[in-house]
Amino acid sequence: MAEGTIKKLTDKGFGFIDTGKGEDMFFHMSNVVDVSYDDLREGQKVTFTLGEGPKGPRAEEVKPVD
Repeated sequence: MAEGTIKKLTDKGFGFIDTGKGEDMFFHMSNVVDVSYDDLREGQKVTFTLGEGPKGPRAEEVKPVD
């Protein structure tokens, strides 16, 4: 699993994760597990798996780090 920090959350149900490698990873609220999308906050550390969406790479199985 990869790790990153939530960079931006939108009120439209998606966000971006700073991977620490100079790229941001898109994620959709349907890819958040163990918590609600509304419980996430910018700056929070998360783990995720790399996936492929219709518009390119995306984060899947996004989970907050305890």
